[in-house]
Amino acid sequence: MNFWCERAWLPAGLAERVLIRVENGVIANVSTVDTIPLGVRRLHGVVVPGFANAHSHAFHRALRGRTHDGGGTFWTWREGMYALASKLTPQSYYRLARAVYGEMALAGVSAVGEFHYVHDRSNEFGYALREAAKDAGIRLTLLDTCYLAGGIDQPVNEVQQRFSDGTAEAWASRVGELKSDDVMRVGAAIHSVRAVPRAELSVVAQAFPDAPLHVHLSEQPAENEACLAAYGLTPTGLLHEAGALSPRTTAVHATHLTAEDIAMLGGSGTGACFCPTTEADLADGIGPARELADAGSPLSLGSDQHAVIDPLLETRALEHDERLRTGQRGRFSPAELLDAATRHSALGWDGGRIEPGAPCDLVAISCSTPRTAGSLPQQVLLTATASDVDTVVVGGRVVAAGGVHETLGDVGRLLTDAIEELWE
Repeated sequence: MNFWCERAWLPAGLAERVLIRVENGVIANVSTVDTIPLGVRRLHGVVVPGFANAHSHAFHRALRGRTHDGGGTFWTWREGMYALASKLTPQSYYRLARAVYGEMALAGVSAVGEFHYVHDRSNEFGYALREAAKDAGIRLTLLDTCYLAGGIDQPVNEVQQRFSDGTAEAWASRVGELKSDDVMRVGAAIHSVRAVPRAELSVVAQAFPDAPLHVHLSEQPAENEACLAAYGLTPTGLLHEAGALSPRTTAVHATHLTAEDIAMLGGSGTGACFCPTTEADLADGIGPARELADAGSPLSLGSDQHAVIDPLLETRALEHDERLRTGQRGRFSPAELLDAATRHSALGWDGGRIEPGAPCDLVAISCSTPRTAGSLPQQVLLTATASDVDTVVVGGRVVAAGGVHETLGDVGRLLTDAIEELWE
């Protein structure tokens, strides 16, 4: 199938009347034509590349709307998350993740990075996630996560035992049995400096040198304080010592950083994944996104615990958090925001651009809804939400249109059934 776009965001900027020809799911040619050829599907509004959700915990979706009474902190929220994790089986996780990835597809996500730490020896959970992504029509990077400790110098607790392989070597052996294919890429993750002891960090960092490596970094001040007390280093400094910072690494959250941390991350080319709606929901704080970008850290975005699944809201929140933090507007241009929202390279996939040779991943955003009507097309990222996504194309195939998933059907019903099953 080929596509004609009223407007499309190309590498050189916004263009009108764009014809995209596709071969085997890959963009073969991009041109501008006034007349729509026969047999070509028309995409209305502004068409952007498919979004990359660089940080997901799919099972956290079952917590949405269930954690807002009684106040608390990140650490008390975590207890509810552990209770949910204890209920998961490969079968129930497949049903939940299929619905969650379907919700992502409706929102324009064409690739997701799953920060995966609910493990089993046979990798059943990992392959359940692969099947869920396949059914939803999106690509998956399984960031299989090393999780060995319950905190610095603390053993894993009863619930955390199912996250742990015992040693980094055992983790690497199990992950090495996972196979990448056209649906799933296998990557690695250090859960945090709390969960991987100092002696094991370098083992994880070096285990899969050609794969993406992600790590939760300085999400909470308490993590920084514990790390400084134990090692005399910030978490960033500890990762640097272990050789874990590099262009293939993405630091997730990167919230509470020193100037030296920012310089280390930027100087090593380590990316930074911000999850603004989760960081707000959990009262994490606001990280130094502009400073990291200026230092040399490529930015990406994730929905993390899925307080919402809406790449457009995450994109806008990245800019709005900067405005709140600094008292200045326009900290990121719309083009910079789009780059962050479509950074497929953080997940080891090609994509994030509309040009020949790239996967044909397209998101058509309507410009005539109550939210977007009147917006300049080049500023629609600052007004639209997932509700304004009209058509989603992944690998040249339409996976969602008019708010309906082409193969999964009623995603709301799938979510309801999967979540109720877990909480019964």
